[in-house]
Amino acid sequence: DKPGKLEIADNGTVFLDEIGEMTLRMQGILLRFLESGELQKVGTDRPSRTVNVRVIGATNRSLREMIADGRFREDLFYRLNVIHLWIPPLRERKDDIGPMIDHFLRIFTRKGYSARKFAPEAHKAMLDYSWPGNVRELENAVEQLMVRTQTEVIRFEDLPEELRSKGHASVQPRRERRRTMADDLYKRLTEDQQSFWAAVYPLYIQREITRDTVREVVRRGLEQARGNYRIVAKLFNMEPQDYKRFLNFLRKHNCQLPFSDFR
Repeated sequence: DKPGKLEIADNGTVFLDEIGEMTLRMQGILLRFLESGELQKVGTDRPSRTVNVRVIGATNRSLREMIADGRFREDLFYRLNVIHLWIPPLRERKDDIGPMIDHFLRIFTRKGYSARKFAPEAHKAMLDYSWPGNVRELENAVEQLMVRTQTEVIRFEDLPEELRSKGHASVQPRRERRRTMADDLYKRLTEDQQSFWAAVYPLYIQREITRDTVREVVRRGLEQARGNYRIVAKLFNMEPQDYKRFLNFLRKHNCQLPFSDFR
């Protein structure tokens, strides 16, 4: 019998990608393993051995929303969520794009592709694009360009249409996505009467939303309150004594907007 991945990883680490895609049945199996460390081979009725494995999971989904919808087990979430690291999307890490392009060029050259380099205009377009598919999309784009380009230099004209028309591709999708989350949060505050400290603050502290999302929510509040932060605090269902705490939070996290812009 060949040992399974978890058995091989004894006293090591296993990385589980896209854990949000697991079925509820598989979530239950994973939870039992995390609690006991026991492995049971298919066709047997008892554990065959116990292993010591550290598990790292990754997802681009909101597991809290999935829990609320009944699509992810809350007990598994808390079992996995010992240390929570949030990695911003590639569009918010522009400084990483250039080194990643160079990295993928080297990788694919070692795999046998003809060496390529980007012309300055093409390189700038790559930096300006929003990369909604994040690193996987960037890697795929570099590989496609290395295959399709017939010359050593990848020119701007060689780029696919979505990269050449970056004016809409790089800015608009990001704003639309951010406003979708901001719309949802603003609805929770103004229609569902949830407090800012319950609806927005925990998501930001846990890095499930970005500073831009918080600023968008605040901007909409200021528009309705005509620039009056006290009214915004009331609109966001805060107690009067929370006003200074609210302002301190906004200043500390660079989320405060000039009230004069809304008067």
